[in-house]
Amino acid sequence: HNKIKIDHSTIRFQYRHPLILDDGSLISDGDYTPLFKIDFCSNLLWINQKERFHHSKELDQNDGNIWVSAQMFPYSDLVKKSYSTKFGFNDDAIAKISSEGEIIFIKSIIEILIENNIIGEVIFVQSNDPIHLNDIEPTFKTTEYWNKGDLFISIPKQYAIIHYRPSTNKIINYIRGPFYAQHDVDIISNKEISIFNNNNSILKKSKYSEILIYNFETKTFTKKFNEKLIKENFKTHSQGLSEILKDGSMLLEEQNHGRLIFFNNQGEKEWEFVNKDDKGNIYLISWSRVIEDKELIDKLKHKINDNTCQN
Repeated sequence: HNKIKIDHSTIRFQYRHPLILDDGSLISDGDYTPLFKIDFCSNLLWINQKERFHHSKELDQNDGNIWVSAQMFPYSDLVKKSYSTKFGFNDDAIAKISSEGEIIFIKSIIEILIENNIIGEVIFVQSNDPIHLNDIEPTFKTTEYWNKGDLFISIPKQYAIIHYRPSTNKIINYIRGPFYAQHDVDIISNKEISIFNNNNSILKKSKYSEILIYNFETKTFTKKFNEKLIKENFKTHSQGLSEILKDGSMLLEEQNHGRLIFFNNQGEKEWEFVNKDDKGNIYLISWSRVIEDKELIDKLKHKINDNTCQN
């Protein structure tokens, strides 16, 4: 973290995909920084700087722990064998963090791919960043197509979604399709996942980003509200996410242009927000969330109304 005071100073710091808990505490990082937890009054509860943490943070409802993207250094065993031990290679890993900030489990994505015979060691000559892990989504119940505790993992540099089972270290599905440099994967039903397709490829030039739905039953891809996205000129070459709510409505984040759009379940735009100042300068939006849990909303409102913070 030798540049942390420059790249993540107070004026430049981003809370990356902050996870808000029902006591009002918040878990976040600044992207490729230590992971930390603050309480409702912004007091630091813990900080974990054993690895560099980045991108998504998801609460595992199965055990109350948190899945976070990480980068391992020292490198994982298989990466050490195939690559220099000098810092500079991005050994992306999935990490499970306890509510007290301790690493319970960590596993290199490259090790997962090699151990499951998906890739060989040739991946190391492609780039210092051959994976670029950006999302980990845990499953909370067993269906016909996955088990409770499985993970869906987005690795855009390989244009793939991994369906991984940590309990057995097995890749159940290695999903590739009509998506390029994707940045988000979500479970939206008992047989479907959504994929935020940035549609950013050297080989395939596209004017628009897309939201793809993959159906495990039919093994097919469809597009959600695609004509509406084209009408809105929706495109972010990097970053971005989608959040499909239980009623079929959807929040979209166009990170490169600082824009949020919310569509109702009929595909009609209900509102739009652009993060800009009164001079028209556009500023970043960084991994937004929608809170659907009414009980959590009520608890947070109660904390706000009963605020006893001194700062």
